[in-house]
Amino acid sequence: MIPDPRQDGPKPVLSIRDVGKVYGEGDTAVHALRGVTLTVEAGDYVAIMGASGSGKSTLMNIIGCLDVPTSGRYLLDGIDVGALDERRLAILRNRRIGFIFQSFNLIPRMTAQANVELPLAYGGVKGPERRRRALAALREVGLADRTRHEPNELSGGQQQRVAVARALVTAPTLLLADEPTGALDSGSTADVLAVFDRLSLARRTIVVITHEDDVAAHAKRVVRLVDGRVVDDVRRAPVAGPPPAASWTTQGASWTSEDTSWTSEGAR
Repeated sequence: MIPDPRQDGPKPVLSIRDVGKVYGEGDTAVHALRGVTLTVEAGDYVAIMGASGSGKSTLMNIIGCLDVPTSGRYLLDGIDVGALDERRLAILRNRRIGFIFQSFNLIPRMTAQANVELPLAYGGVKGPERRRRALAALREVGLADRTRHEPNELSGGQQQRVAVARALVTAPTLLLADEPTGALDSGSTADVLAVFDRLSLARRTIVVITHEDDVAAHAKRVVRLVDGRVVDDVRRAPVAGPPPAASWTTQGASWTSEDTSWTSEGAR
């Protein structure tokens, strides 16, 4: 059974200490990460940047519990990831992390609402509660009027916002986004980043993997990787404050989050 990390008081959402990742052995060994240390507090909005081969994708996989470090220690919500077997690692991943991918990964012949309900269905949540929480999540990303639309009836930006709602619906500890605007045009990118800013204002913990400076500009903190090492770590806004771009991305927003009670601890 996974212990409850809240028993001993508040902890960082992420605590990565001297983490290394090596693929292969001997002369063919590839050192993807070299002594990475990173702590992310609850409510922070962090962009992890780096060129191809920098190690940012490997770090994302470790943060997302899709891979484990070769050396060092990683705690997610106070839980030592390295101490878990595959089954418990999957449970931790499904309960604590909401994933947002570049390619949306929506099921084509299902409505926006049905796509958002899927993680709850897999978790055994009953129909009425699934619908309530899915509709609340769609309202939170500004898609209350698109609940019955299928993916091919939505723009790229709207599809990504459905994916954000799907990530939110299980009330995860962490939102982990991998190049979330990589497949979007500039207008849709602005819409999705505005949603992230609003979520940050609501004290969600967000980690975005990106190579785009305009995406990183929305984060409260920017971490840069080169050759598997952290070479820069810049705080751009306080953890408890608004994200740097929030003042202009949210003022004109027409949607509201009317029901977010499902995001409380009791919803997990």
